[in-house]
Amino acid sequence: RAETYRHGLPVTPSSQGDKEPVYRDCVKQCVRTNCTGARLRGFQSAQPQYMALTGWTCRDDCRYQCMWTTVGLYQAEGYRVPQFHGKWPFARFLCFEEPASALASLLNGLACLLMLLRYRSTVPRQSPMYHTINAFSLVSLNAWFWSTVFHTRDTYLTEKMDYFCATAVILYSIYLCCVRTLGLRRPGVSSMVGVLLILAFTSHVSYLTFISFDYGYNMAANASIGMVNLLWWLCWCWQNRRTLPYWWKCGLVVLLLHGLALLELLDFPPLLWVLDAHAVWHLSTIPVHFLFYSFLIDDSLYLLNTEKMGVKVE
Repeated sequence: RAETYRHGLPVTPSSQGDKEPVYRDCVKQCVRTNCTGARLRGFQSAQPQYMALTGWTCRDDCRYQCMWTTVGLYQAEGYRVPQFHGKWPFARFLCFEEPASALASLLNGLACLLMLLRYRSTVPRQSPMYHTINAFSLVSLNAWFWSTVFHTRDTYLTEKMDYFCATAVILYSIYLCCVRTLGLRRPGVSSMVGVLLILAFTSHVSYLTFISFDYGYNMAANASIGMVNLLWWLCWCWQNRRTLPYWWKCGLVVLLLHGLALLELLDFPPLLWVLDAHAVWHLSTIPVHFLFYSFLIDDSLYLLNTEKMGVKVE
């Protein structure tokens, strides 16, 4: 998205579609006609409650209607569909601004919740990684909740929560990896890494909130952290490939997650005005939860058994 922020306040993003005079004139005329006086009261009384609760205003509705007017003119002239305010045009469903992405985020959250419940019912609390994995699951569930909210209604707050919670998951993934590979034998190391990750997260959020909401920086930071996570897990998988029969699950998960993220590069107008590259990416990650938690269950039970036998953990 092309949106920027100045002094902590949103500056209206600009794209080809919303630069068009026909779009701007349409919005001005619609707001002037429908969003004042008796017409505004009529709009508010006729507006469904779910639309009002999710913050859809008369001006928002004007922008939505004028967006489709402009898209129709572009298509009639044979031009490529433009973006509006940094986003592709999506067909709104009820109060859902991006229905496919919202549904995909919800399904990811449900898959995560289902597998967390399975983990808790299968793995005893005495397992060394039990509490760390539970905490990771809660951080992930929180991120999918805000992703669902953001794709339902894109606002200044929901966008920030979506981005920041996603970063929290990536950073906690590093911590999870550190605890599993180093912290079980050297708890002090994982504690130090945890403090550093908290400081990194605080700095990241502070910069994006108070200095500049830089999309390029945010993407580069998350990609860099993700690459560290990928290489760290892959090294651990390679070292334990002869002793842990389930190592391939972990390796496949991290490769899938980073490979599927490349779907974001396929930037195209939404199919049927609903399904874009971001929604496809979110839909593709749903099955990965089942494989990842299968690995976590296998590994947690292995750690519990080796601890009982007094065997050194690798």
